[in-house]
Amino acid sequence: MKQQIDYLMQQNKVDALWISGRGQHNAAMVYFTGIAHLTDADLFIIPGKTPTLCHGSMERDEAAKSGFNLVCYANYDINALIKEAKGDLGLALALRYKQILEDIGLVRGKVLLYGLRDVGPFIAVLQQLQKLMPELEFTGDVNETILLEARATKDEHELERIRGMAKVTTRVVGNTLDLLTAHKVQGDTLVKADGSPLTIRDVKTQIDLWLTSYGAENPEDTIFAIGRDAGVPHSSGTPDDPIRLGQTIVYDIFPCEKGGGYFYDFTRTWSLGYATDEVHQVFEQVLRTYNQLVSELRVGINPYLLQQRACELLEAYGHETVRTNPRLSSGYVHSLGHGVGLNVHEKPWSSRPMDDSNVLQAGSVFTLEPGLYYPEKGFGIRLEDTYFISQEGEFARFADFPMDLVIPMKAG
Repeated sequence: MKQQIDYLMQQNKVDALWISGRGQHNAAMVYFTGIAHLTDADLFIIPGKTPTLCHGSMERDEAAKSGFNLVCYANYDINALIKEAKGDLGLALALRYKQILEDIGLVRGKVLLYGLRDVGPFIAVLQQLQKLMPELEFTGDVNETILLEARATKDEHELERIRGMAKVTTRVVGNTLDLLTAHKVQGDTLVKADGSPLTIRDVKTQIDLWLTSYGAENPEDTIFAIGRDAGVPHSSGTPDDPIRLGQTIVYDIFPCEKGGGYFYDFTRTWSLGYATDEVHQVFEQVLRTYNQLVSELRVGINPYLLQQRACELLEAYGHETVRTNPRLSSGYVHSLGHGVGLNVHEKPWSSRPMDDSNVLQAGSVFTLEPGLYYPEKGFGIRLEDTYFISQEGEFARFADFPMDLVIPMKAG
């Protein structure tokens, strides 16, 4: 949580955080400023001080909403700096940063960098800045010791925002069910009013429209894959594929608040009208595995142990897993889950055995998503919900939704 940041910085001997880039779809910036219309900004966090937000003159009112100390880029004459740098724009920008850092009293120490920028030009500017300010050390937080560690636990306000996205998500999923089951069927194919097949593209277009109308978006797309594509875990689906009866559909939807706020992550597997005996059997194995893992959730456990348990359970049913073959392409081929927040994938992870800080704790938000995939047989199955842990140490799903495999059609 944000309250941990000063402590974490002091424990790790970090003197400042520098968060750079736009104010939307930039998780580190959004964490502190909210979803703000900032085309370009720099935020400096120094323990014990009010953060300083640098902004363009056109966006001063947006910047002011943060409540932070404000510095306008226009206060620094970039044309004069370009002249001083003899036309070298990178050096001129470095000179401007030098003046800003001196003005806020940040002239020595370790600075961790976060945010989103075009990496090439930004590195070039940083290299110039490092030469101008040799007593500062600019580096990255590869071990997730500060910001991502703080973000690994959510406060009640953050949980409520994720809960809001859970409601939007399950509403859209319910709408999708209604859309599919209301279509007529010719042979084994769902058809539109004009007699043409209903396709993956048609369904995903409608999903996008619903999300927009409910104040959300899916910047990382939606997985809606049928048949063989359902057997490839992150296939988003082939747009022209028709929707057919009796084929598994993996529907993995992970939208966020409009502008790049909090995400939700959710998956169901459907087979319209009927499913083969083999698909029924494998689905039941995934469902039993999911339920067993839920029953074994404990505060303080590293999710990696749950991943190993998922492998053990699925291997007992006769399936290969990544525990014995990391290069597997059929069977259980991925990790069990991940944290969810301002990124759809964040700490805690189910793939990090050597990280003592990677544990389920009060405020954790994470997914459970066991699955089995057989593209060569034309099907795949995954079930996923997002859970949280209350301050009392209780586990709960953000939203309930049926886990039915076979979806009866309403239309003839």
